Amino acid sequence: MSCLTDFIRYDDAQQHCNTAALWALFDGDRAQFNITHECIDRHVDGDRVAVIVAHAEGHDEVLTYARLARDAARFAHFLEARGIAAGDRVAVMLEPSYAFYVSIFGAIKRGAIAVPLFTLFGPDGLRLRVADCQPRMLVTNRAKAGIVEPHDGLKLVVADEAFEALLADLPTHYTSQTRADDLAMYQYTSGTTRELPEAVHHTQRAIVTLMLAALYGTGLRPGDRYFCPSSPAWGHGLWHGTLAPLALGLTIGAYAGKFDAERLLRALSEHDFTNIAAAATHYRMIRNAGVASRYPLKLQKLSFTGEPLDSETAEFLQQQFGIEPCSMYGTTEIGVVLVSYPGAPDFPVKRGSLGKPVPGVKVEVQDASGQPCAPGVTGEMKVWRRDGWVPTRDLGRLDEDGYFWHGGRADDVIISAGWTMSAVEIEDSIMQHPQVLEAAVIAVPDALRGQVAKAFVVARGAGSAALAEDIQTLVRNRLAQHEYPRQLVFVADLPKTPAGKINRKVLREREAAGA
Repeated sequence: MSCLTDFIRYDDAQQHCNTAALWALFDGDRAQFNITHECIDRHVDGDRVAVIVAHAEGHDEVLTYARLARDAARFAHFLEARGIAAGDRVAVMLEPSYAFYVSIFGAIKRGAIAVPLFTLFGPDGLRLRVADCQPRMLVTNRAKAGIVEPHDGLKLVVADEAFEALLADLPTHYTSQTRADDLAMYQYTSGTTRELPEAVHHTQRAIVTLMLAALYGTGLRPGDRYFCPSSPAWGHGLWHGTLAPLALGLTIGAYAGKFDAERLLRALSEHDFTNIAAAATHYRMIRNAGVASRYPLKLQKLSFTGEPLDSETAEFLQQQFGIEPCSMYGTTEIGVVLVSYPGAPDFPVKRGSLGKPVPGVKVEVQDASGQPCAPGVTGEMKVWRRDGWVPTRDLGRLDEDGYFWHGGRADDVIISAGWTMSAVEIEDSIMQHPQVLEAAVIAVPDALRGQVAKAFVVARGAGSAALAEDIQTLVRNRLAQHEYPRQLVFVADLPKTPAGKINRKVLREREAAGA
């Protein structure tokens, strides 16, 4: 019988993809299911490599499926011996590494709930999340252990050089008893330390639906060597960068430490990776590094998510690697819903678009009254779930060919003197200037026009009044005479969310405080 991974064409995806076919990719069923078995245990034959971790310091860590399966089982026994029961939370605050994967998969094998936490959290960010999820155990490194506030019931495990020895004498097999609907993971979305985003609760069976994004958002197929440099503390790095490709038995690449574009390029080249999915920021950093031509790569598929990719960087990727970058759009709450089907020979990628819906998912652009917008008309994008439309809080439009286009977050729209302008479009035009590295645009109050666009620009060199005027002229000429940043300031850097996206909310807060 044919398997979904046998098909690469867009038309085949629409014809063959259904719920039964997705479940057929796994050993488990609607009753009994365990993510660790699906991602690790069933791929242990031979000495197959599961993960290659490119550490920022320069060395690579190669982890086989067999080693991870063995020691995840040991960690499950370790948890049981220390009183961690099914349903208890086990927080893991580590960079990609042997200890990270063993802890995450061991917790899930035990039936506990794994909670990955970003390693750059300080005391406030960590305290909020610990108070929210109430873990029974926290696994972290020695440097971060010092910011953990001890309290009754929380066991602290330091994953140092003795971590593997701690597990060495434990049994190498553990029988999981988890059901498909048991909770397996809490996933926090990126946000500030002052405002804790609600944790999304994922069941063991959540990975079945996740395969829609794997097959059609990142184009994963048997034989791919796949790299995702996003942190596994966030949805993209964990679900799309780690769990989905491992469930397909692929060799994956992960990045640990402070991101460096040249270090990533070296890892891609040395280990012959063929498929990469990254944040738009990663690709901009690769372009700005100016060294991509030094590294011969075997890339065949390239995708991005998190925020729109500016057209200058998209053109660079096409010219440098001969691949059109493919968008993957979704949120932690609703999952991935719009993709550009990387690797599908019958799917023309429209640069700048979000692509089309994944098979079986219904997406609409609706006006304020909830009615579908005509092609070319901007409204709010909504996704059909069970018995109703779920808002994405993103604006967009549909074109005549059925492609969706991003219009920015609902609060990124600028209404100036009656004109409606898109911060995303203005940013994209600013990025066309050769002296611009990054740009962010927000609306600021204006006594005459109500609002005007204000741009925050990171330039290659020192900013000047002449450069600001040059950028403004460029935007006016590309968009419209009224649609440009009337205010423009040069900054050393832009605030980012922990996931690496430009944080316009922080810029708006700073402006409000300054006013």
